[in-house]
Amino acid sequence: MHATRRVGVALAVASALLLTGCTSDPLAEQYREGSGKNYIAGDGTISEFDEPQRGERIEFSGETVEGERYDSADAEGEVQVVNFWYAGCAPCRAEAPILQEVAEAFADEGVNFVGVNVRDQAGTAASFEEKYGVTYPSILDVNSGEAQLAFSGPVPPAAVPTTIVLDQEGRVAARVLGQLDSASILESIIDQLLAEQA
Repeated sequence: MHATRRVGVALAVASALLLTGCTSDPLAEQYREGSGKNYIAGDGTISEFDEPQRGERIEFSGETVEGERYDSADAEGEVQVVNFWYAGCAPCRAEAPILQEVAEAFADEGVNFVGVNVRDQAGTAASFEEKYGVTYPSILDVNSGEAQLAFSGPVPPAAVPTTIVLDQEGRVAARVLGQLDSASILESIIDQLLAEQA
């Protein structure tokens, strides 16, 4: 009798843990819900990393929407802001003017912006850039996935949109998982990184 009760309690505890595990991951939950929105959105969580936590330099490259070559090595010594996006993503549309605003604000301060388009072909991506006034380049990564793969280590994009900020040595210093709600968040991260080299 006691053994049967213990098995029942153990099953109940295991079920509760399984349910807890399923509901504690909002990205997994969005995937399972099958909402039809065709993207998994982050919740805007900001992760910042002190210098000892930043890991190795990330190098990436690819062909841009305009058919030119982008190589992160060309921005060596600059803070790099890398935004993962695609045209059909509503949060990407909402944050595009914010990213452009910050890109313009830091244009002369050693800060480089680049997008990584994860789904679109050149025509669709170019229409998006024109509509939202985006002037910095974006890599078309839909066919190769090479740029995304470069970031697949300890701090992957994990959702669209995601914005990753690299320090002057090309290491991940911050990640915003999901839509940027205001320019001030990104400006603060960039200011801190620029101050490190001052």
